[in-house]
Amino acid sequence: MFSLSYLILVIVTCSLATITSRVLPFVLLKKMNLPLRVLEFLQFVPIVIMSALWFSSLFTPRLGHLPKLNVEYTLASLPTVLSAILTKNLFVVVIIGMLSIAILRYLGS
Repeated sequence: MFSLSYLILVIVTCSLATITSRVLPFVLLKKMNLPLRVLEFLQFVPIVIMSALWFSSLFTPRLGHLPKLNVEYTLASLPTVLSAILTKNLFVVVIIGMLSIAILRYLGS
């Protein structure tokens, strides 16, 4: 059985690790000047990460078989991607994505 002090220690340690990994790069990079080529490369990192997350959620892995297409997420992706192309506003894209999946799940149940 876990004790309360152990639980608090785990939460504090995980919080420190998370804060350090997110804040430390900003603090270090604010004082450094990166070469232009590195800055150009880093501009694509968020796009690549979001694409990888999106693409991996479209497929359900199956051991020993090809991945199966997740139809619900694929259908919800269509208006979401369209809103991203038209508005280029992250807030709108997130709202459209959430509404799309909510409507599909409501209609499916």
